[in-house]
Amino acid sequence: MKTYFLEQLIASSNAASTTNDPVELAPCVLTIGNFDGVHLGHQAMLAQVRDIAHTQNLDAAVMIFEPQPREFFAPAKAPARLTNLAEKQALLAQHGVKTLVVAGFDEDFRSLSAQAFADILAKRLNVKALVLGDDFRFGHDRTGDSQFLRDYGLDVTNLHTITDSNIDNDHLNDVNNEAARISSTRIRDLLLAGDIHAANILLDRDYAITGSVVRGDQIGRTMDFPTANIDLQRIKPALHGIFAVDVVSLDENGEVIPDGLIKLATDNNIGVAGLRPHSLFGTANIGKRPSVDKGDDWRLEVHFPKLKADLYGLNLEVRFLHFLHGERRYDGLDALKAGIHQDVTDLLEWRDNQV
Repeated sequence: MKTYFLEQLIASSNAASTTNDPVELAPCVLTIGNFDGVHLGHQAMLAQVRDIAHTQNLDAAVMIFEPQPREFFAPAKAPARLTNLAEKQALLAQHGVKTLVVAGFDEDFRSLSAQAFADILAKRLNVKALVLGDDFRFGHDRTGDSQFLRDYGLDVTNLHTITDSNIDNDHLNDVNNEAARISSTRIRDLLLAGDIHAANILLDRDYAITGSVVRGDQIGRTMDFPTANIDLQRIKPALHGIFAVDVVSLDENGEVIPDGLIKLATDNNIGVAGLRPHSLFGTANIGKRPSVDKGDDWRLEVHFPKLKADLYGLNLEVRFLHFLHGERRYDGLDALKAGIHQDVTDLLEWRDNQV
């Protein structure tokens, strides 16, 4: 999948210099949205894009926004991210997207007229057809819609809201007996409630967060529970609390490195095997750590029992397996250490019951 940033595409087409030739995108069928989570509803949209692209010999393309519009208008009130940009890129590629256009959502972009936006689609992105939700609006003050694009001369297919009843999945009855809408909001609510199983059904995969290991404040080391601090790359995460996780190390292409963590172990402290190949089991805290008074500093910290290794700089994928409880405030570091010890004990016991 090739990724382009809309501002660069527009700048290259407007450049007076001939030393940098304008980027020419292949003719495509495009869908537009946040695609946060790339859940089953999004996947139905992408399947429609792929079908039309195949029939008309076009590339399958997606336009997403960074930041997402609500993050631009009210960052403090914006919904938690299910997927950061890198995670979204990887998931879209897995679902057959050939071209990804990232539109920087800023004052200039939101001020575009419907006509200007349609011009960009047709003249810069080489869009020949679109697949859009039936409530899709665009342009300044949301003046554009699917009919506007049809009148402009573009072929538009509207895909109706995807509900449980649209998906061929016998397990969806575990989530809701009614035909509820499959949405990022619904999945956020499930994750926040600790219902990972139900969220995973709607995502059609295990929920995971990917990020690099960065230096933290190393409080865990002082209590004999060292942690890997994972860079979240989002304003706030979609789930909070104490979890069982399994973790794999990824290479620069996002592929799992076979036994990537075990190979780094020292003194034969190789950790506890995870529940999928090449993974290690971990206990994770994701939240604001109320016991250490770090304010609004969101963290994902993973402790690997029985592992001794230098993990700084690694790109890790953390898959959430089981919710233990929400974050708790402890009175002092001794109480916090005792609480962490009990959490690790309980989560290791849960892990042992799974194998």
